[in-house]
Amino acid sequence: MVRKAVIPAAGFGTRFLPATKSQPKEMLPIVDTPTIQYVVEEAARSGITDVLMVIGKSKRAIEEHFYRNFELEAELVEKGKAGELEQIRGISDLVNIHFVWQKELNGLGDAVFYARDHVGSEPFVLLLGDTLMGSDDPERPITRQMLDVYERYHGSVVAVEEIPRAKVERYGIIGGDLIDPDLYKLDKLVEKPREEDAPSNLAIAGRYVFTAEIFDYIADTKPGKNGEIQLTDAMARMLEDHAMYALNFHGTRYDIGNKLDFLKTNVVFGLEREDVGPAFREFILKTAARLETE
Repeated sequence: MVRKAVIPAAGFGTRFLPATKSQPKEMLPIVDTPTIQYVVEEAARSGITDVLMVIGKSKRAIEEHFYRNFELEAELVEKGKAGELEQIRGISDLVNIHFVWQKELNGLGDAVFYARDHVGSEPFVLLLGDTLMGSDDPERPITRQMLDVYERYHGSVVAVEEIPRAKVERYGIIGGDLIDPDLYKLDKLVEKPREEDAPSNLAIAGRYVFTAEIFDYIADTKPGKNGEIQLTDAMARMLEDHAMYALNFHGTRYDIGNKLDFLKTNVVFGLEREDVGPAFREFILKTAARLETE
């Protein structure tokens, strides 16, 4: 049973400056919840009990968010705000959370390598903090879908989604054979290929299940594009020796790594909320109608 997860959260978030000058991009809210909390909640709902976050400079707010705030709890008790009290206590009870500092920003592969001592010889889940995943089945989050594949085939698994071929240069792209509905056995992994060189239009979507062997391949991976240790390069070398799989998952990927997609995600999540959704929908329709007449 896979019980550990790794969440890299050390980047500067320069695309969101000036907001990220003094706060982590992972703490930017989707409606009223920090983005990284959604990622941790997905892990917890998938059966993960232990999370290691790889953080860097100016990320202390992430640690504080997941630790209990006894002063705030006391104030909520005094004011009789039982609902809010239960909500913030629940944040600290999701999973056991640990932190390690990435000394230098040397790429995703390097960030994952910092988890080697914590993970040991166990398989683990890797969840990218700038990607939220919505499942078509609320009872089976995307991470749970992937763990089901791992438990059946006992090999590393990546989540993938179909994208327009014109966008393959932005992603890690997989090639392989369909062996089950929506499941591929990989034979190729390419980081940001040219459109004419891409083995498919199936892009890696920010969720992975790895066996511990991945650390050996990261250790032997030399810097690639941008002078960074690319995780996809390590995975490609691992694929030469170990079977790997790709799940074309049932759900929606919300990329919050740039301002436009961050705004879109807030709109979608806001509309789905029972407390603000109806009024928010009315506001959007009225605003759209007014703009069309101007």
